[in-house]
Amino acid sequence: MEEAAARKLIIEVGKLLYERSYVVSSDGNVSIRLDENTVIATPTMTCKGRMTEDGLALTDIDGKPLNDKKASSELAMHLLIYKMRPDIRAVCHAHPPHGTAFAVAGLAIDQPILSEVILTLGCVPLTAYGTPSTNELTEAMKPYVEHHNALLMANHGAVAYGTDLWQAFDRLETLEHTAKIAILARALGGANDLPKDAVSKLVRIREKAGYLPEKARCQACGYLQDAGVECEIHESDGAKISLSREELIELLAQAANVG
Repeated sequence: MEEAAARKLIIEVGKLLYERSYVVSSDGNVSIRLDENTVIATPTMTCKGRMTEDGLALTDIDGKPLNDKKASSELAMHLLIYKMRPDIRAVCHAHPPHGTAFAVAGLAIDQPILSEVILTLGCVPLTAYGTPSTNELTEAMKPYVEHHNALLMANHGAVAYGTDLWQAFDRLETLEHTAKIAILARALGGANDLPKDAVSKLVRIREKAGYLPEKARCQACGYLQDAGVECEIHESDGAKISLSREELIELLAQAANVG
C-alpha cells in the first residue's frame, strides 16, 4: 500500500474508533504494514480522534524508528502479529466497552450463537494477562495468533487484524457487536447455541467462500470439535468464571455507562 494512502486511512479509522467509543483519550493503536520491512503506526500518547497524517510513526519490522515520530509503546503486539501471520497487513487494538467487559470478566467470546460470526470471525479466545508494553503481553498472545483473527486480552482490551485496515476494523466491530448481543441475551435469560450440524455447515461454507481458511478450525473454544469438525484444540489460559443473571445485568449496566 502507498504510504500517503495508508496515512489517510489510519486517520479515518482512528476517528471511527474514537467516535464509536472503542477508544478514549490516548487509548488504542492502529498500524499498517506497508511492505515486508516497513510499518506505519499511530503515535504514542495521542488521541485517535485527533491525529494528523504527518504525526504518524514509521518503523521497521523490528520496531526501529524510521522517522522522528515515536510509535505506541504497544507496537510490539502488532509486530508479533505481522511476523507470525504473513497474510496480515493491518492491526487494530482498542478497548471497546462490551468486548472489554468480557476480557475483564475473564470470558472468551466463544459460543456459537450467531451464524455471521462463525462465518466471518470465528471464536475470539481470551489470552492470559500480560503487562501492557512488555513481552508478557506478546508471550500471552503467541499461542493464539496463528489460528485467530481477533483476541481478547485479560483485563486489557481487544485486538483484531486483517489483510487490510478495513478488514481489521470490521473484525473489531464484529467482536464488539457480538459481545454486546451476548451480554443482552444473558441478561434476558441466556443465549441459545446453534445446533452442531448448523455449525459444521457454516464452517464448510466459510472455507468454500474463502472467509476463513481451514487452519481456523484450530480454535480454543471447542465448539468446532463439539460439532464434529476435526481440529486441534488449544486450551485457553484465561480462567473461566460463572456469573449470575443479576451480575450480568450489572455488567451490562457498567458497560453501557462506559460507552
